[in-house]
Amino acid sequence: MSETVALLQIASFGLAACCAIALLVWVASVPLRDVSIVDSAWSLLVLAPALVALAFAPPASPRAPWVLLLAGVWALRLALYITWRHWGHAEDHRYRAIRERHEPRFAWKSLYLVFGLQALLAWVVALPLVAAMISAVSWNVLDAIGVALFLLGLLVETLADRQLAHFKADPSNRGRVMASGLWRYSRHPNYFGEFCVWWGLWLIALAAGAWWTVVSPLLMSVLLLKVSGVTLLEKDIGERRPAYRAYVARTSAFFPWRPRA
Repeated sequence: MSETVALLQIASFGLAACCAIALLVWVASVPLRDVSIVDSAWSLLVLAPALVALAFAPPASPRAPWVLLLAGVWALRLALYITWRHWGHAEDHRYRAIRERHEPRFAWKSLYLVFGLQALLAWVVALPLVAAMISAVSWNVLDAIGVALFLLGLLVETLADRQLAHFKADPSNRGRVMASGLWRYSRHPNYFGEFCVWWGLWLIALAAGAWWTVVSPLLMSVLLLKVSGVTLLEKDIGERRPAYRAYVARTSAFFPWRPRA
């Protein structure tokens, strides 16, 4: 069996795994009336194709265990953090807006509008993991650069999430804007960290010869910058929190940079 045929077969199994997990999470969301639990499952959806790839990876693959380790650490951290952050809260306002737009029978519509879409996106995002894990190409310098960029991104997003959690836990900060630590240099350092994670993983796939998986970091970049990330979160925040407008005026939106005077 050629590597291309093997990749297509493994990718199809990976998509099936994503859809199965999404279906289970959808079933759980219906009685809860909370589709935002899909956020907790997002990283697990991305990890699923990598787990499938591990089962089919050839013994000669030098990257399979290491790529799975990197992806597993990323997925576990993100799933635990999002679950902890959402615990005890009602459905996220972004999903409530989607629910209101698609009533009646949103419970059924959410199966494809939210969960099916997330499964498909996660499958595309996971392509560099799958391609790297089944490749027999030897380690090279691009792998080292990719791992370094991944670790930088993981450190940045972990630290940014920790700083924001501590800030919000202090009652004296209610109504204030987080503008210290990493958040002094970027309004979304956690998203910048995620950006580095996926470009790092793509460099590992590139080192394995899978340049075409660039669709994954490009998709993540668009999602982070234009869809579910920066643009969506800042859509009306200036109206709800006037102090945020001053923060926007002096702070880089995404890439860390020194504050403007």
